[in-house]
Amino acid sequence: MKQKVLFLLALIGLMSFSSNAQRGVRIGYIDTEYILQNVPEYQEATAQLDAKVLQWKSEVEQRLAELDQKKSQLNNERVLLTKELYEERFEDISFEEKEILDYQQKRFGPNGDLMIQKQQLIQPIQDQIFAAVQEIAGSRDYDFIFDKSADVVMLYSAERFDISELVLRSITRSSKRTQATNKAERRAANAEDIVPEYNEAMEAREKALEDKKAERLTEIEQRRAEQQATRDSLKAAVEARRQKILDDRAREKAEREKKNNPQDSTSTKQDGNTKKSAVQSAEEKKQQQLSDREARQKALDERRKKILEERKKAKAEREAKSKEKDSIP
Repeated sequence: MKQKVLFLLALIGLMSFSSNAQRGVRIGYIDTEYILQNVPEYQEATAQLDAKVLQWKSEVEQRLAELDQKKSQLNNERVLLTKELYEERFEDISFEEKEILDYQQKRFGPNGDLMIQKQQLIQPIQDQIFAAVQEIAGSRDYDFIFDKSADVVMLYSAERFDISELVLRSITRSSKRTQATNKAERRAANAEDIVPEYNEAMEAREKALEDKKAERLTEIEQRRAEQQATRDSLKAAVEARRQKILDDRAREKAEREKKNNPQDSTSTKQDGNTKKSAVQSAEEKKQQQLSDREARQKALDERRKKILEERKKAKAEREAKSKEKDSIP
């Protein structure tokens, strides 16, 4: 790096003191980061890419949380499972974990979607910057134009050599010419002066930074408001579901009391002949689900009981064999 800088300085010095030179060497530099921050198309595309990255991270975190829950459940049930069943479930969890890691590498790896889309995002802007630099260097007779954001170390740089505003103005003018819909707009874009006053440039840069900061704060506040609205809607949904469960229980209790009351036996028979209502259908479905759940739980209990009995029987057989060996003279 030092050799590169020394070579450039030596080259500039030789050209400056050349006897055949008619004028001094003109040098300028640009700040690519500042230019990118002030190109609206780049900012919009960056915001869209950030939204995608947040979505990808959320997917990975959700899948990892579900995987941790499965691992914890398997460890809790390990004592009650046979060796074959445990190994089968452990293999399924390992395969799922590998799929999550592959997905994470696909999105955020060195050759993942994030790096590819970043390159696709910045390449058109870099081409526009390069074209603008070529145009300005040719029209204003610049001999050297450096990039302040690149590898060349600039220990000091005077503001009067900063042509970032010229490049940004050139890109904006080119965008206006592209978006012009009639001849008047194209003539106005072509006639626009691309040389700003340096005081105005400083004021414009400060204003742009302040506007960007205010816009960023607005986006943060809007995002917080959206998150709070989402939490409120989820809370309202939970409360509505809880209230529905309480109403269903109260209705079930009233129906049981009505059935147990002898005075209402006639009305109960009449109601039995009517068509089932939507509430009764839902209740039957709920009871069916409860019965299915009880059946599954019963089957699991029987399986656990059978395993314990087999273990107890095997232990008794081992003890019996051990006693027989001890009793042989």
